[in-house]
Amino acid sequence: MKQPKALVLFSGGLDSRLVIKILQEQNIELEAVFIKLPFGEGCCNNTACIFNYSQVQGIKLHIIDATKEPLFSEYLEMIKKPKHGYGVSLNPCKDCKVFILKKAKELGEKINADFLATGEVLAQRPNSQYKSHLMLIERKADLVGKILRPLSAKLLPETIAEKNHLVEREKLLSIQGRQRKKQLELAKKYKIKYPAPAGGCLLCEKEYCRKLKDILATDGLKYEDILLLGVGRHFRSKETNNKIIIGKNENENKELELINQNIKYNILVPKKVPGPTVIFKDEKDKELAEELLNAYSSKDKSLVKKFQVMRI
Repeated sequence: MKQPKALVLFSGGLDSRLVIKILQEQNIELEAVFIKLPFGEGCCNNTACIFNYSQVQGIKLHIIDATKEPLFSEYLEMIKKPKHGYGVSLNPCKDCKVFILKKAKELGEKINADFLATGEVLAQRPNSQYKSHLMLIERKADLVGKILRPLSAKLLPETIAEKNHLVEREKLLSIQGRQRKKQLELAKKYKIKYPAPAGGCLLCEKEYCRKLKDILATDGLKYEDILLLGVGRHFRSKETNNKIIIGKNENENKELELINQNIKYNILVPKKVPGPTVIFKDEKDKELAEELLNAYSSKDKSLVKKFQVMRI
């Protein structure tokens, strides 16, 4: 019989690393895909970490980058108008999963994978991993019965791959909930080194999403505009309706200068005295940007008060 082939959705975290080990034990040919999203990059903060692990396992790694066009615009449209609503903030978890699975499905068809596999654990996340959510997402992605979740497989309906004996169901697991005890035991068994969990999806953070809402209606958004949301104090010019961003400390000043190398906004960098870096889009806002720079460079904290009405 032909060796079965699976495409593993790989975040870099422990669960997806375990999936690779479990399926390798069943002599399944594997390739992996990492989908880089604008507001969260999985458990690894850089693709080098993910790439190195896939190489150790002898697996080809594909990277689908949704921070670049045309996927970036498609992803933003999904955030603006999610078909299945938001979670605690601007996080459209179900729609995001459908987006990810559709992209993986396209790749899986190209490489002739028999099925997809994920590190999802039943009931681990409230907005997308209850059984009803998993089944809904499968339907919307047109992948009913085609997604194997080895860590929780025994608690879920039998997949096509299991029915066709491409995978031995009895060798799969029945993990559920948020406890990590079983995964940690398996990590020890397989001698897997894994990164600490990352900070999670930025779309769950209310302060961040307040700034995101402010720019979502803007045409021609770039990924760099998204990166700027996590840096500095943000102000909205009454004259031009454009933003002015001021670094809060030396590290943020450097980050603003680095991001600005790509977006080429106007920039003010203090030369003679310590002070914040300021970037602004419209030349008409230069005078206001200079006033903000002077106010936030001064030891007189009262100078910044008049600008608070403009702060986002």
